[in-house]
Amino acid sequence: MLSAVILLLPLSAPVGLLLADGALLLVALTDGLLAPAPGRVKVERTLPGILPLGAAGEVTWSLTNPLARRLRMALADELAPSLQPGSRRARLTLPPRGRVTVRTSIHPTRRGRFQLRELVVRAEGPLGLLARQSRRELPGLLRVYPPFRSRQEAEMRIDRARILEVGLRSAKGRGGGTEFDQLRDYSVDDESRRMDWAATARAGRAIVRTYRAERNQTVLLLLDNGRVMAGRVAGVPRVEHAMDAVLMLTAVATRLGDRAGLVAFDRRVRAVVAPGHGRGQLSRVSEAMYQLEPELAESDYRGAFVETLSRFRRRSLLVVLTELAEQAISETLMPALPLIVRSHLVIVASVRDPDTVRWAEATPEEAGMAFRKAAAQDALDHRRHTMARLRGLGVTVVDAPPGELAPVLADAYLRAKATGRL
Repeated sequence: MLSAVILLLPLSAPVGLLLADGALLLVALTDGLLAPAPGRVKVERTLPGILPLGAAGEVTWSLTNPLARRLRMALADELAPSLQPGSRRARLTLPPRGRVTVRTSIHPTRRGRFQLRELVVRAEGPLGLLARQSRRELPGLLRVYPPFRSRQEAEMRIDRARILEVGLRSAKGRGGGTEFDQLRDYSVDDESRRMDWAATARAGRAIVRTYRAERNQTVLLLLDNGRVMAGRVAGVPRVEHAMDAVLMLTAVATRLGDRAGLVAFDRRVRAVVAPGHGRGQLSRVSEAMYQLEPELAESDYRGAFVETLSRFRRRSLLVVLTELAEQAISETLMPALPLIVRSHLVIVASVRDPDTVRWAEATPEEAGMAFRKAAAQDALDHRRHTMARLRGLGVTVVDAPPGELAPVLADAYLRAKATGRL
């Protein structure tokens, strides 16, 4: 900077200043020539690979000095603002033939695929007057998955279902399903309808049949990714609440021996995960959902149902995760439901907006204006009417507030399983 100011001085300036300026320029050029080429320094970036939305991760940069002298380096990475990095830049000093690693934290605020391609590396001269800079191709991929907020609730229901099944079989002999388990001696707690008369005649004593909940049933989750799922409830789009329910039901069903799959759709089918019960099924479902963003158009329920039926013909539990908006339901979902209710057990699940409930129950003064209270009451009336119409078609309806949709939906699945409706 001083050099530039001196150069702008008039020609009548003291000759000494001009000589000082020239000397300074010479030193700066020499410093720049002595700066190493950034390409000679090895740079590595490490990413988490997969990170749930809302969780904290760490990005590390490692630089290796191939020279026998100390180097002062700086770098800048192209971390997206939505990753909320602690810093995108770093300055470090590399010892001779040494290696230094620096870290920064990231806190993703949205789902999706983050493709990192390059970073900028700068090597300073020994005096720090000039530096050499270059871009480095360093491809990296970070995938931010939907958060599984109901994981603990899922584990509780899995444990409870297993304990209940074992307890009923061993203590009372009344399994919750219709799949034959074993024959055993009659006890006073057994129902007469459980008697196996042929086995009783052979053994010469009372024998009963015990049953357990069926395994290897199919649960298909149909995730609406259309316009109605873009609305925000409790600060996040409705589809985020639905994704948590998808993850919980997948975890519970597969751990209890059933097969779970996914069909995500809006105007067209966006993703399909075939039903399975392996250890990796939850990961496959997460992989299918993490890049989905609601399409601002009406969803084609009929097209989604037709494709689902053409792919999976076995009787299944079909769970449609959508919003119970009366107009959308009446015009799109209702006409398509007869395709699936004839041969499948159907649940329609939705998250209820607590603000609407609060406004409907508030006094006009608390709500801010009487119009808001009236509109909220009208919206709830339409919602109740829509649910009644769905139940009239033989559909089970789950309508729960944020944070409760996933557990309530899992309970509905467990009831259907326990009563043998699958």
